[in-house]
Amino acid sequence: VPMVAPGNVQVHVINSTLAKVHWDPVPLKTVRGHLQGYKVYYWKVQSLSRRSRRHVEKKILTFRGNKTFGMLPGLEPYSSYKLNVRVVNGKGEGPASPDKVFNTPEGVPSSPSFLKITNPTLDSLTLEWGSPTHPNGVLTSYTLKFQPINNTHELGPLVEIRIPANESSLILKNLNYSTRYKFYFNAQTSVGSGNQITEEAVTIMDE
Repeated sequence: VPMVAPGNVQVHVINSTLAKVHWDPVPLKTVRGHLQGYKVYYWKVQSLSRRSRRHVEKKILTFRGNKTFGMLPGLEPYSSYKLNVRVVNGKGEGPASPDKVFNTPEGVPSSPSFLKITNPTLDSLTLEWGSPTHPNGVLTSYTLKFQPINNTHELGPLVEIRIPANESSLILKNLNYSTRYKFYFNAQTSVGSGNQITEEAVTIMDE
């Protein structure tokens, strides 16, 4: 098997899900056989938004021939990763380069995990929601938009409310009685807004 590990491993993080890794080629005489390529082992150490460690699943990408760089796609935003590089000949892999640590930046969050509308009264509705399963960063706020829908399914004026990220419920007051409303709800990080979820609910007709 090859005798030495690739040197001078460098990681260039391109965006929240993509990084580029560079390495110096090993001297050909240390390959001790036919140079087949280089393997990059990489794995997520932890999410930076939830400090929970989990089962580490190592991923491997093979770059054929005498390439000295490769792309790592499909990374998770706002996470800490480690990687190392090994040279491969027909017999197997050489030793691993020292582990290199890199962090991906924040991305936009997934949609809120749920939106429930309860306690209808003549002029109010209560909204409850769950935070995104994948925050992909630090949540900065939620945005709620809503509008009335009349009997011919025409949409009325759209109202928009910003809600602090640590809230999980809201009572909407001063609504019209016996009116159907449509709600659009999403979460934000400093990077931008995630996908929205929509719900509809009706205020009651009379007490």
